[in-house]
Amino acid sequence: MLAMNYRGPYRVRATHKSDPVIEHPGDAIVRVTRSCICGSDLHLYHGMVPDTRVGHTFGHEFIGIVEEVGSQVQTLKVGDRVLVPFNIFCGSCFFCQKELYGNCHNMNPQSTAVGSIYGYSHTAGGYDGGQAEYVRVPMADVGPIKIPDDIVDDDAVLLTDALPTGYQAAEMGSIEEGDTVVVFGAGPVGIFAAKSAWLFGAGRVIVVDELEYRLEFVKNYAQCEVVNFKDVGDMALHIKKMTDWLGADVCIDAVGCDAAGSVAQTVTGRLMKMQAGAATVLHWCINSVRKGGNVSIVGVYGPTFNAVPIGNALNKGITMRMNQASVKRHVPRLIEHIRAGHIDPKQIITHRIPLEEVADAYHIFSSKLDNCIKPILIPPRAHEVRAVTASVGK
Repeated sequence: MLAMNYRGPYRVRATHKSDPVIEHPGDAIVRVTRSCICGSDLHLYHGMVPDTRVGHTFGHEFIGIVEEVGSQVQTLKVGDRVLVPFNIFCGSCFFCQKELYGNCHNMNPQSTAVGSIYGYSHTAGGYDGGQAEYVRVPMADVGPIKIPDDIVDDDAVLLTDALPTGYQAAEMGSIEEGDTVVVFGAGPVGIFAAKSAWLFGAGRVIVVDELEYRLEFVKNYAQCEVVNFKDVGDMALHIKKMTDWLGADVCIDAVGCDAAGSVAQTVTGRLMKMQAGAATVLHWCINSVRKGGNVSIVGVYGPTFNAVPIGNALNKGITMRMNQASVKRHVPRLIEHIRAGHIDPKQIITHRIPLEEVADAYHIFSSKLDNCIKPILIPPRAHEVRAVTASVGK
């Protein structure tokens, strides 16, 4: 099969790999019809995540058609159209029982640090991802969700990570009616966090970024105010000026370890890797939120150390919540929002690129070229109809 292949920082290519096979009776093989490049994939691409091995296939946002199932799989059949949450989880451990699917204790040997994620280095379990023609899906009775007939592919693929993560970012902010919410980062997750903030009752939403095309997009898509941090001397002071000198009620970090905006953080976190990425936005969140306010973190940081102003957080009495999104918990509600017209995920897709051109796709997305907001990859066999699928349909 054709698959994205990691060759080292800033080096990916499309190569041929062996087709995945059923390794456990609970597995399924899914033929990918859509996959995305996520901002979190760029952390891998930039060499920010430990134990990202040469030969690994990225891609934790994908949907597809079930091609084969193991002998113990009961909920799926060949031909089902499914979206696959980026979390790989068992469904039965202590954390899964609490719907903390991103913290599953059984699917990753390093589960004390992180759960399992498709295509996200061996730190997250070493599972190959969906930027390929086929992917092995463990725990097929637990993770995959059948896509309703009225949900189109372009909406469904964004339900695998980007939209649920943005939605959970707003949820973890414990937004109350009328709150002022500041979202740092106008990438796909930040865009969805801003849109979702209104669904939780926000009275004012402000998005911070440095790229004018992204700020213009989120302003129109999420009907929010925008700030270009390149025009601001002191971010915390600027947010306080905008909020009667109190600070925002809720600040959301939708950026993570690749944040720009601070020379010191960039040098120590991104270039020298003395800490787990640049903590610029963490500083901005803690210092911009009001006393007693809430900080929500969904931006990804590599384990384990970051220089964070925890003393400021303590003295301001703020609440900080963070986690990988529990995608399966959010999907039913988000489908309701899509059906009701409250949110149209596919509008953020700006580029549809053949899987064969994955190297160019990463370059475009990483370098913010061509006004790119969200690229999706189309495998060569995305529209293939296999005889076995046709026979099941009869």
